[in-house]
Amino acid sequence: MQLDYEQRIKELEKANRILQKKLDRSESLRIALEETNEKKEALFLKVIDELRESQRILEEQSRDLEETLKKLRAMQSKLVESEKMSALGVLVAGIAHEINNPVNFIYGNINYVTQYASEILELLKCYQETYPNPSLHIADKIKKIDLDFIKKDFVQVLNSMEIGSQRISEIVRSLRTFSRLDEAAVKKVDIHEGIDSTLMILQNRLKPRLNYPEITVIKEYGNLPRVACYAGKLNQVLINIISNAIDALEQKIDDTQQSHYQTAELDTPQTSNFAPTIKITTELINNWISIKVSDNGIGIDEKTIQQIFNPFFTTKPVGKGTGLGLSISYQIIVETHQGQLECKSIPGIGTEFIIMIPEQQL
Repeated sequence: MQLDYEQRIKELEKANRILQKKLDRSESLRIALEETNEKKEALFLKVIDELRESQRILEEQSRDLEETLKKLRAMQSKLVESEKMSALGVLVAGIAHEINNPVNFIYGNINYVTQYASEILELLKCYQETYPNPSLHIADKIKKIDLDFIKKDFVQVLNSMEIGSQRISEIVRSLRTFSRLDEAAVKKVDIHEGIDSTLMILQNRLKPRLNYPEITVIKEYGNLPRVACYAGKLNQVLINIISNAIDALEQKIDDTQQSHYQTAELDTPQTSNFAPTIKITTELINNWISIKVSDNGIGIDEKTIQQIFNPFFTTKPVGKGTGLGLSISYQIIVETHQGQLECKSIPGIGTEFIIMIPEQQL
C-alpha cells in the first residue's frame, strides 16, 4: 500500500514537472507574443504617423499646386490679353498713321479751296453785274444748272467738308492716344484724354443702330492734375469696363424688347421708355484719382460680383467673351498701379465700377 502511494506521488510530481515546463513555455510564448504585439503596435503607430505626415505633405503640395495653377492661369490670361491688346495697339497705330497723312493733306487744302471758291464766286458776281444781260446760250446754261442754288450750296458743301475733316482728325488723334499700349514707362497723362479716346473707339457701339437706340454718355469730369500712370494699360481697363457697360445695356434693351413682344396685342412691340445711359465721373480724393463708370443696364447679382475678377469667369454666351477683360483690369489697377477696383451693382437697376489709383506711382 505504501509503495502504491509513493508510486502515485512520483507520477504526480512528474506530471507537475511536465505541467510546469509547459507553463514556463506558455509564459515564454506569452512574453514573446506581448513583445511582438508591442513591436506591431509601435510599427502600426509609426505607419499611422507616416501616413499622417504623407497626408500633410500631400495637402501642402495640393495647395501649392492649386496656387501655382492659379498663378499660371492668371499669367496665361495676362499674356493672352496683353498680346491681344498689343496687336490691337499696333493695328490702331498703323491705321491712324495711314489715315493721318491724307487727312492732313485734305484738311490743309480745304482752306485754299474755300478761298479760291470765294474768289471765283466773287468774280462771277462781278461778271453778272457788268453783263446783266447774258446771251441766250449762257442764260439757258444758268437756268439748267440752277446757278443761284450752286452759289449757296457750294459754300455749305465746303463747310461740311471742313467739319468732316476736323472730325476725321479728331478720330485719328483719339486712335493715336488709345494706341499707347506699348508704353512701358510711367508717364504723366491727361486721364480725360484717355477716356475721350476710348469713347471715340467705341463710338460705333454708342450711336443708334438697328433695334438699338443711342446710348447717352454723361461725362462729369473733375479738376484732375496730369496723372503718373501706365497710360496704355489704363486705356485697356477703360475699354474693358465701358465695353461691359455697353453689353449690359444691350442685354437690357433685348430683354425689354422681348418683353414687349410677348405682352403686345399687336404684331409689333410697344415703344420702350428705357433710355440707355453711361455715366463717367472723375474726381481727386486725397491724392487719389477716382474714375467711376456706371450704367443703368441689367445689373449683376452678389454671387456673380464675387467672381467677376476671376480669370476666365464670364456670364456671356460662348463666343461673346473670354472672361479675361475684368481679370486683366483688376491686375492692372491693383498690381500695376497699386490701386483699387471695386464693383457695385443692383440687379435690374445698374452697375458701377470704381477705379482708384494714386496720383503718383511709387
